[in-house]
Amino acid sequence: MNALLKTLTVLAAGAAAMYYLDPSEGRRRRALVKDKGASAGRNLKDSARARGRHASNRVHGAMAEMQAGMDDAPVTDDVLHERIRSRLGREVERPGDIEVEVNDGHVVLSGSAAPEEMDALARAVAGMPGVNDVENRLSDGQVGNTNATH
Repeated sequence: MNALLKTLTVLAAGAAAMYYLDPSEGRRRRALVKDKGASAGRNLKDSARARGRHASNRVHGAMAEMQAGMDDAPVTDDVLHERIRSRLGREVERPGDIEVEVNDGHVVLSGSAAPEEMDALARAVAGMPGVNDVENRLSDGQVGNTNATH
């Protein structure tokens, strides 16, 4: 079995040498292999750079969150409103259907949302820094949505 493996290895090496050292097509084939190798190297380098950048951004974000948690400075209503609007995009499927009003840390959520999203959204907003209380006026997005067929 060992002799067979050696024979097959020698045959494969000979075939590869013939393929790449062919006088008429060998130059093109060698250039193609060189170009593909260079491309793979660039792709690997770009991927490593992107992963490093992603990790760095996550560390910066975690540090910013920690600093924000330690900061006892009051949050203005405008800043709080924008933070809540940003949070809506992560919590509900249709954030444009929800209205947000903020007055001295009192947040009023109105509009429509899916039933399974309403309580989770109110809890998420209530846990945000600067929110004193949340009034949940959200209604089921399914109400009044009758699909009568004629």
